[in-house]
Amino acid sequence: MQPADTPQLRIGELSRRVGVSADLLRAWERRYGLLVPDRTEGGFRLYGEADEHRVRRMVALLSTGISAAEAAQLALTEPDQSSGPSAGSTTLPAPVGDDLGRALDGFDEAAAHAAFDRLLATFALDTVLRDGVLPYLHDFGERWRRGDASIAQEHFASAFLRGRLLGLARGWGAGRGPLALLACVPGDQHDLGLICFGLALRSHGWRITFLGPDTPVATITEHTRRFQPALVVLTVTLPSQAAKVKAGLAEIAGAAPLAIAGGGANSSLAAAIGARYLSADPVTAAAMVAGASGPSI
Repeated sequence: MQPADTPQLRIGELSRRVGVSADLLRAWERRYGLLVPDRTEGGFRLYGEADEHRVRRMVALLSTGISAAEAAQLALTEPDQSSGPSAGSTTLPAPVGDDLGRALDGFDEAAAHAAFDRLLATFALDTVLRDGVLPYLHDFGERWRRGDASIAQEHFASAFLRGRLLGLARGWGAGRGPLALLACVPGDQHDLGLICFGLALRSHGWRITFLGPDTPVATITEHTRRFQPALVVLTVTLPSQAAKVKAGLAEIAGAAPLAIAGGGANSSLAAAIGARYLSADPVTAAAMVAGASGPSI
């Protein structure tokens, strides 16, 4: 058996573990010497637990607001604790994720853009979505139900996030991977989770055609027959929305593989219309659809 600190990770696996893009890891290695890889006979870099720990420590330090150079120096001088309890964590440090939420709640567009940019510069996109954007949306929904959030806040935050996410989605229909057709059923305006799903699925090599919110069933059916996607994914926020289009959903399921998600969807509805039910969060669901992790949906 190899010692625990024997470098064994390629940079792609290290990136997935720590939630930091491979490009940024290379930059930290080049600029600050944060990573000290071994090389195989073929010239490939291999990273160990000590490298992983230093990256996680740097991410945590960056969340406090210090510069990258200072964070790297501290991470390099700190004793190795790679076997400690934090070594398996891939979530965003709370102060980093909270910056975006505070800016959105305060209608501070400049601060929101800056916070979003910091997330993208520091973490892999799936991590930003899973541990930054989606928790904020969930928390906002809870506050909305309690009456602790205003219509103005909802409109501001939704418009900001939709704009930034769709900016990241530019070109997501290009390539040669399997095609997914995404839409919200008639009456459903809540498309942010679906956009997150599409971005996550795109990271697994899929192509995305996004029809957006409040899409007529006839339009979904037409485009399903036209494009013959590998999967159609529809979101349903309310059970009443699903009830109105149940027959149409069954027709779509007869034309292509169909999956449904959202608060108005459930396994019983999926079984009744010949679809699959995506109960997981959008990022996890995308990984399951792509076969990247977990059981088949």
